[in-house]
Parts: sequence; C-alpha cells; structure tokens
Amino acid sequence: MDFDLSVYLVTDAALCGEVGVEHTVEEAVAGGVTVVQLRDKHAADEVMIEQARRLKEALDDYAELHGRRVPLIINDRLNVALESGADGLHVGQSDTAARDARRAMGEEAIIGLSLNSAEQLARAPLEVLDYVGLGPVFATQSKKDHAAPLGFDGLMALATACPLPGVAIGGIKPVHIQTVKKSGAQGVAVVSAICGQPSPRQAAAELADTWLQTPAWG
Repeated sequence: MDFDLSVYLVTDAALCGEVGVEHTVEEAVAGGVTVVQLRDKHAADEVMIEQARRLKEALDDYAELHGRRVPLIINDRLNVALESGADGLHVGQSDTAARDARRAMGEEAIIGLSLNSAEQLARAPLEVLDYVGLGPVFATQSKKDHAAPLGFDGLMALATACPLPGVAIGGIKPVHIQTVKKSGAQGVAVVSAICGQPSPRQAAAELADTWLQTPAWG
C-alpha cells in the first residue's frame, strides 16, 4: 500500500478531551493529515477494536469522497490491528515483534518501528519494515517514558543511515519542519501539535502547508 508520511498524526485520548479522538481525526484528515496512528495505552482491547473499526470506516469514506487514502496504523496491539482491519501496525523496541506483525498482517500491511539510536538501527529487521519512527527529537509530555532526545543532529544521523523512509517524532511543531526536512526525514509525526488544539483541522493544515512549501534538500 502506498503511503505518505509527511503529516503523521498519533492520537492521544487525554489530549483530545471532550472533542474526542474520532472527531479530532476527522478534522485533522480534512486539514491534510496523511497517516493516522491510533495509540492508547490504557483502553481495553475491545474498546480499542471498536474505535479502530469506526476510524477505518471514516477514513474509507473519506477516500471514496476525496480520492485521498489515509491509512490507519495501530500502535503496539497486533490483535487490535487484525480485528479492526487496520492498514498496519507500529511497534516500539519493547512491543510486539515486527516480524510477527508482518507474518500475521501480510505483505500489504504497513509496518513501522521506533528507532532512537544507531545500535537499534543495526539490529532492526529492515526487511519486514516499511518505515521507521525517529525520535524523540525533543522531550515531550505526551509520552513520559520516552528515550533520550535525539536533537536535530541525532535525527539527521539516523535518517541518513537508515535506508527506509523515516518520520520524525517528539515535540515537533511547524517551526521545526524546515530543519526536519533538511535532516532527510520524510515527514513529521505529531501528537499535541494537533490533539487538543482549538482547531485540529487548522493545526493539521498549517503542518501540511508548511511541509509542502518547504524546499526539498538534496
């Protein structure tokens, strides 16, 4: 499945608040988000499966109406990805094995892995992956147990060394996009830059427009 990493939304139910994850996703996609990752470390599997099914249906409807397909990726939980019919799975270094995800979801699934160091890259099963998440670039409150921040120098080193497309995550805002693009990353993954914003659609549009207007660096 073809996909565009440029504006990658990672959901956070607490940050979305009363607006809710599903409405936030719908507004963000209308604003230009290109990938949606459903992440919830606290919801029961059954609840998350039902939410993922609703999101997948909404994204399929959007694709039919607008001709732009936005894949739904599930964070960590392989069973949720399988039961909901999601497009892929993103795993961390201590999450479900990427090889298991590929075997279970098939060749068409989008499989991503979080990377934070050259050592992790060296042992990553690149042959079963479609992309990598690189970060955190900065410390962030949306994930309190994150690894040490890479900074832009670390991001560039990993993005340059990795043969797969990478998306930068961790405290990224529109003002950072030029430097992220210069690093060689193929997109920005954001949480609080969209979730909990007064207008998720406007926030997504600013990220998408800034990415498109920023020159590519050779």
